[in-house]
Amino acid sequence: MEQQIEKQVLLSQVQKALELTQVYPMQDRPITIASAELSRPGLQFSGYFDFFARERMQIIGKAEMTYYLQLDMQVRQERLERYFSFRPPCVIISRGMDCPAEMVALAQKYDVPLLRTQWVTTRFSGAAMIYLNAQLAPSVQRPGVLIDVHGVGILLTGESGIGKSESALEMVKRGHRLVADDVVDITRVSEQRLVGQAPAAVRYFMEIRGVGLIDVRSMYGISAISPSKSIDLNIHLELWNQDTVYDRLGTKEEFTDILGVHIPRLTIPVRPGRNLAITIEVAARNHSMKAMGYNAAKEFEQRLTERIAANAAAMQI
Repeated sequence: MEQQIEKQVLLSQVQKALELTQVYPMQDRPITIASAELSRPGLQFSGYFDFFARERMQIIGKAEMTYYLQLDMQVRQERLERYFSFRPPCVIISRGMDCPAEMVALAQKYDVPLLRTQWVTTRFSGAAMIYLNAQLAPSVQRPGVLIDVHGVGILLTGESGIGKSESALEMVKRGHRLVADDVVDITRVSEQRLVGQAPAAVRYFMEIRGVGLIDVRSMYGISAISPSKSIDLNIHLELWNQDTVYDRLGTKEEFTDILGVHIPRLTIPVRPGRNLAITIEVAARNHSMKAMGYNAAKEFEQRLTERIAANAAAMQI
């Protein structure tokens, strides 16, 4: 069973990436952000604290600040005290607005970093969510080889020694690009999209049994490698078993589940004499045609159905 890698990002990294300035500085203790979601405390300033997402970064925009400043001073103090008592990871004030003195005092009391951005609230929120989603996206490591074939990201899987690396090397010789060999770091960048890359330590290296390690970038040039690629198709290689019934028409659809995303899967039997490189190229082209709306198996079924219907009608005449 795959083990998902838990991710966090340091608030100091967020501050640097999003160009935030400090109103009340962060202390020596490391502060981590574990959620890519943001929260705007308008409801909290109105006194509603049920379902308060205190683990999120807090952003005070012009609307929240204007509402807050219109409150009676005693009410402001009570609600702000309760708000900071939850100790969110940080509070960010947008538009470069001035920070009320009581807000700075409570940030200091509860040791909550208070930051400021010059960006307008919506622009900053969008940039922050893009950055946090990239840093905190769910990820997992899987054994396999990832190659870019005609723009289709193909994840080759199978038992060790089945020929995944040799097939990938043949694909490189035919003008396609290697992304990762042996192990692939897979990240879910959206609900329906996975992106794979090689771990930094082994990036662009390939192990060929009997030869050893080779540097694909140095040997075949920059056009033979790619730093990352979406995973569009899983081709699973297995030794040919004469007792197994393999799909010959392509009408059966199979999927591989990775991080909750269903990736189309093909099982290709391997035995001497099969040209795997050509088979993989054809699989990539066929996948692209399906994505554009043409399915050869369904076209064949339709033709066959029409022929049977035409023959049946001719026999009734």
